[in-house]
Amino acid sequence: MNIEQHDTLPFTPLVIIGAGRSGTNALRDALTRLPGFATWPCDEINPIWRHGNISWPNDEIPSDRATPRIRAFIRKAFRRIWIASDRPPFVVEKTCANSLRVPFVDAILPEAKYVHIIRDGRDVVLSASKRWKGDLELPGLPYFIAKARYVPMPDVPIYGWRFLRSRLGILTGRQDHLSVWGPRYKGMEAETGTPLELICARQWSACVDRADSGLATIEPSRVHTLRYEDMAADPFARLSEVLDFLGAEIPQSAVTNAAQGFHGGSVGKGKRQATLSDMSLAAMAHALSNHRYEM
Repeated sequence: MNIEQHDTLPFTPLVIIGAGRSGTNALRDALTRLPGFATWPCDEINPIWRHGNISWPNDEIPSDRATPRIRAFIRKAFRRIWIASDRPPFVVEKTCANSLRVPFVDAILPEAKYVHIIRDGRDVVLSASKRWKGDLELPGLPYFIAKARYVPMPDVPIYGWRFLRSRLGILTGRQDHLSVWGPRYKGMEAETGTPLELICARQWSACVDRADSGLATIEPSRVHTLRYEDMAADPFARLSEVLDFLGAEIPQSAVTNAAQGFHGGSVGKGKRQATLSDMSLAAMAHALSNHRYEM
């Protein structure tokens, strides 16, 4: 079945692509404060994206795994949230693992537009390390219930066990960080014993490099690239550029209000506070250079 001919979505899916701790949440929140934009009431929907591919060993799912059944399932999830949100022109989706599988995402949503947000990997390593250690875990049952609502029922036992297993080491005192956090790049499962800082560096690099290569295969008119640091310096201007890219006409007062919620107080913190190993810097060198970050 040709999706574009027989199942055209009556709205534009806006997929935010970015490594974890790169400002993807803040960008999504700014956009969905605007009229005409909606999203899921949880931070990510990786279980929806992975339904039918839950046994794939990492998040780098190839495009040929986007079978007709899986495409229909994910597109139906987008339609449901669009209907539940009073049919807005744009449905925003932000799942960081999508940075590792852009061709798979585009096989499912060929009408999507993409905003790729990139942040200095040295700042990301500092922030991501805290998440890996559970320092920024969001307490409270409501948060986890919100995410669990969007786990496909057949997959609930698997995700429940994975959630517990990733935290058992910390709970029992056997390790100082989660066994898994964030996008799972190819080879990540073999990183046992690797310093956490280096895992974070490799995770960021994999997300940025895979996103770059995947987005390069898409028509440029459907892709907008944005640096977190530029967004933090002038959120109104950068948000306005995203809206121009989308062809969305929004009152300036609404854009001003939406932009006020974007804060960049941690810009440069990783460079100022962290002394990264040569191996970590080497792991990030290619992606840092590609996006004009000075070493």
